[in-house]
Amino acid sequence: MRRGRFHLTRRHFLLTSLGLAVACRSRASPPQTSSLPSPTSSLGPGSTGTAEPRPSPTASPTPSRPTPTPVSSPTPTLAPTPTPHPLAAYTIEGLRARSYPGGPLEIIRIVAETEAYTFAYIRYLSDGLRISGGLHLPRGDGPFPVVILCHGYIPPEQYWTGADTIVAADHLARRGFLCLAPDLRGWGASDPGPNYFRTGIVIDTLNLISSLPSLPQADPARIGLWGHSMGGGLVAKAVCIDQRIRAAVLYAPVSGWDLDNIRKWGAGVQPNDPLHSLYQAVAEDETFLRATSPLFHFHFVSCPVQIHIGTADTVTPPEWSRTIRDSLQLAGKSVEYFEYPGEGHAFSPPAWRLFMDRVTAFYDRTLRSD
Repeated sequence: MRRGRFHLTRRHFLLTSLGLAVACRSRASPPQTSSLPSPTSSLGPGSTGTAEPRPSPTASPTPSRPTPTPVSSPTPTLAPTPTPHPLAAYTIEGLRARSYPGGPLEIIRIVAETEAYTFAYIRYLSDGLRISGGLHLPRGDGPFPVVILCHGYIPPEQYWTGADTIVAADHLARRGFLCLAPDLRGWGASDPGPNYFRTGIVIDTLNLISSLPSLPQADPARIGLWGHSMGGGLVAKAVCIDQRIRAAVLYAPVSGWDLDNIRKWGAGVQPNDPLHSLYQAVAEDETFLRATSPLFHFHFVSCPVQIHIGTADTVTPPEWSRTIRDSLQLAGKSVEYFEYPGEGHAFSPPAWRLFMDRVTAFYDRTLRSD
């Protein structure tokens, strides 16, 4: 397996630049006298740095000292700035360094009214893409704590707004949480866009967070994430990037190590993509993938995390969830972990109810308290 070399952070550049600036000094300097020029004095060409002779009492007046000729200092040669890897923007550090401006969140159409909430289609902007989705708006004035639900992988031609999230959103909205479920780029009515290492969908979610202030009923200071499968992997990356997230639920998440996901489902880039060849070259480069994988960046996490996995899950094996749990604990983070005996990738009704009761209690503790 090949290992790539690339430059991702400022650390290497700073170390290189500092190395160039080191100058050698002699072990000892001759003692100086008070008659030497001050540190701000300039010396003419050929000056030796010795003191000017003092005139004797009988000497004739000392002629005025000629103006010294300026001596130009050589311009230091700096090392060229390392060229960032073209895919560095899609590493965890690259995503932390960029901004997520979002945009106005529009309610496109009211779809249904219940005694507990209104369900509507919404739209917002993410990196110039139009992203659609669903909104469960509880009855009342608000502002309400917000839960953003991120769907798993469903073949785009089979997907509909709310697929994989609408049952959980119904449960939470009936308990006073404002729920938003984006159709991630390429799904539903959302525009397609770049999704290297599944980071395009992370960008869509963080831009949705930035769009919340345009929705008066939403409280942008109380935000939780919920993600199933691919959406769980999205959430694992998002909590390494954005400290606005106050709670995160991972439901049968994909691996926190991108190499596992790529080996199981492929690199996920189209042949006509301009970075196709470069992307393929690093898709199994363990050195590069450490920079894109949340498993190695959980020290950035600032919120509690709750993980749920079925012991019979063959899509996202329980070992992946256990490794995420262990890595969070190793980083000193707050993590709750639950296994459901005999459950697969989608929980059956009895396990589902227990799962959602635990999720609701978790959000009550983390999003309703000050």
